[in-house]
Amino acid sequence: MLLRFSLMLLLWLLVAPLRAEQLTIAAASDLRFAMEDVVELFRRQQPADRIDVVYGSSGKFVAQIGQGAPYDLFFSADSRYPQQLVEAGLAGSAVKPYALGRLVLWSKDFDAAGLSLQDLADPRFRHIAIANPEHAPYGQRAEEALRAAGVWEAVESRLVLGENIAQTAQFVETGNADIGLIALALALNPALAATGGHALIPDSLHSPLLQAFVITKRAEHKPLAAAFAAFLATPAIVAVLQEHGFSLPAAP
Repeated sequence: MLLRFSLMLLLWLLVAPLRAEQLTIAAASDLRFAMEDVVELFRRQQPADRIDVVYGSSGKFVAQIGQGAPYDLFFSADSRYPQQLVEAGLAGSAVKPYALGRLVLWSKDFDAAGLSLQDLADPRFRHIAIANPEHAPYGQRAEEALRAAGVWEAVESRLVLGENIAQTAQFVETGNADIGLIALALALNPALAATGGHALIPDSLHSPLLQAFVITKRAEHKPLAAAFAAFLATPAIVAVLQEHGFSLPAAP
């Protein structure tokens, strides 16, 4: 009996790794802290599977996927980017909104909680960080907000552009910029929240940061990709996103 059990255990140990799946996720940089919690909760349910997450600019991920980058899911800070994959035939699912992002003013050295965009015209803010509007949704919304507030021309020469919103926050954190327009989801992280302060940018000054994801064409028939996508709709994950400063998009 013991020999039989030992043989069954050995067989299971040999077969189990073959059953394990791997998932590679491309995620917008504002999701760094929220996604870590999401992946941790998912791993508790499926500990044998491997989940790798790469963070970066939404616009650049679209270009990479178009060039064959091996991503199974793409989480964008702007729903327009995964829609581009659908239109290009590079998606294995419909575009699925998962959150609304918010833009904030944040500084390590100034109490930004009492500031507005109009205050950025003050020359004491020598360097102002925003994400690159060419490919980063938060950068695009930052430009929209600065123009709507009537200060774009006053600050344009002092802008420092981050490749993505995480690098933008890093510029401010390291002193390479005095203040920045970053994601609320990053400003709420304890490391950033402990210093300075943040002020919400009125969402009436820019188009919505409707965030959405899509399963890529390469993972269209991958069970683990479908399982992860379904997991996002559970109450636990909704709570995680809200805890990290995201609100839920309106139901279609």
